[in-house]
Amino acid sequence: MIALPFLKDKVVAVLGLGRTGRASVAALTASGATVLAWDDQPAQREGTVTTDLNAVDFSTVDLLLQSPGIPHTHPAPHPVSTKARAAGVPIVADTDLLFQAHSRATYIGITGTNGKSTTTSLIGHLLSEAGLDAAVGGNLGPAVLGLSPSPRYVLEMSSYQLELTPSARFDIAVLLNITPDHLDRHGGMTGYVAAKRLIFSNWDGACTAVIGIDDVISAGIAGTLSFGSGRVVTISGQRPADVWVDGTVLVDALEGRPQRVLDLATVPALPGRHNAQNTAAAYAVLRLSGVSADQVVVGISRFGGLAHRQQLVRTIAGVPFINDSKATNAEATAVALVCYKRIHWIAGGQAKAGGIAGLEPHFDRIAGAYLIGESAAAFADQLGAVPHEICGTLDRAVERAFAEARRTGGVVLLSPAAASWDQFKSFEHRGECFAALVAGLATGVAA
Repeated sequence: MIALPFLKDKVVAVLGLGRTGRASVAALTASGATVLAWDDQPAQREGTVTTDLNAVDFSTVDLLLQSPGIPHTHPAPHPVSTKARAAGVPIVADTDLLFQAHSRATYIGITGTNGKSTTTSLIGHLLSEAGLDAAVGGNLGPAVLGLSPSPRYVLEMSSYQLELTPSARFDIAVLLNITPDHLDRHGGMTGYVAAKRLIFSNWDGACTAVIGIDDVISAGIAGTLSFGSGRVVTISGQRPADVWVDGTVLVDALEGRPQRVLDLATVPALPGRHNAQNTAAAYAVLRLSGVSADQVVVGISRFGGLAHRQQLVRTIAGVPFINDSKATNAEATAVALVCYKRIHWIAGGQAKAGGIAGLEPHFDRIAGAYLIGESAAAFADQLGAVPHEICGTLDRAVERAFAEARRTGGVVLLSPAAASWDQFKSFEHRGECFAALVAGLATGVAA
């Protein structure tokens, strides 16, 4: 747990009692702060002493710690955010308190529309393999105030978190890519890009930017970013850069002369072009952290993959089941579809803007689509002539996809291209339910 002695005897309001909020309440309480905790959902308030923040006089409050998932500006600010702002009370995320508490630690931050969780996990793994202590969290994994104190923090940063972390200063800041996402929360694409650029806040000449150049927006940022004596390192999954992937081979050009260091085709936990960029980013971060190329290559080869991101759950009767529940938009699903040739695709949920528009070039890989959740009918319309069934629920979709895959061959891929909130607690919960259903199938087949 992170100690917050600078908040001793301060009144801190906490809005949102999910994973982040509960860890924050514990850390604040242990640090001697007076905590006023609230969540609009009654179930989230269970087991916590709460105060309805809608009725609190914010002139008596020193700080509002707000869950990043709760709107503070767009599409409309939460009423508590409005009250706090009117009273001049700072609104921050838990990540901001970590920076204030451990300002002398080394920080590595990772953001991007897609790939940030895999890249964050891979960086954490590689640092561990190299014998370097690091705490890994943020948008991925443990809430940051629940982490153990560390000389080094590796933080996955969402656009929501970046907007609420004014104290952020990353020694190495990674921007993987930017494509449209969460536009309602940022007032459009301009606001979303501005939020992502906050990964480079409070920089000085000792900082380094690692930026993907495989999309136009990120490449433009790489070409215009300037930090005086700070360094900008480019990475790519497909074209020459400081670290890039040529076909399937990772190339290190950080010191000028390109060196071919690893064939990614030999690393089954990192399939596909998207993971080429992720791996290039992680490799660059480790080399910039002083780890030798040979050590990094060995670490990459030992990486086991990220849960819920193209995770092989198991193979039953010759049919592989792939859990890609973390794919909550079309762009994320696209990188999974290109990895397999005959796909029995389970998709749907709470659709993002555009639904599955943009996936048409990959429709020839889909043997059949099995649609669930709120977006099922809309996705069916977008699929057109692609064979599909509206299954409604995940259990029915898994059953139907397996029956067809067993009969005609191919993989069963859960890659929803939609958020999970209509039927599940989170994308992790959705992936866990998928794995449990697959385990049930395995038991039935064995019997």
